[in-house]
Amino acid sequence: MFLNIAMLLSFHFFWQQITGSPIHRYLWSWVLYKNFVLEIGYLLDPLTSIMLVLVTTVAVMVMIYSDSYMFYDEGYIKFFCYLSLFTASMLGLVLSPNLIQVYIFWELVGMCSYLLIGFWFTCAANA
Repeated sequence: MFLNIAMLLSFHFFWQQITGSPIHRYLWSWVLYKNFVLEIGYLLDPLTSIMLVLVTTVAVMVMIYSDSYMFYDEGYIKFFCYLSLFTASMLGLVLSPNLIQVYIFWELVGMCSYLLIGFWFTCAANA
């Protein structure tokens, strides 16, 4: 449900960007120490809007397919938690305005990939 809303929002942002809307960039000061400032935030430009459409559309399709595929599995909820965290990490990676956030979300994507690849670790044929 929420991912469908995110997909519709990504299409809306994409439409705004291709019709000439200004780039949206927002930064919050996270760490302030003398002359050293770390900021977190988001950046929404034309490339970001295209990637948002791609990530959310593929994520919705994967969720729909996985729902029927994993319906009878005992780890259904855990699998969808991993998949949702993976999707959120990908969206964070796409929206990152600085290298620190890119690194954090890149590591989260890697962790979620590891969790999803090793999901059936108890089954000898799949391990």
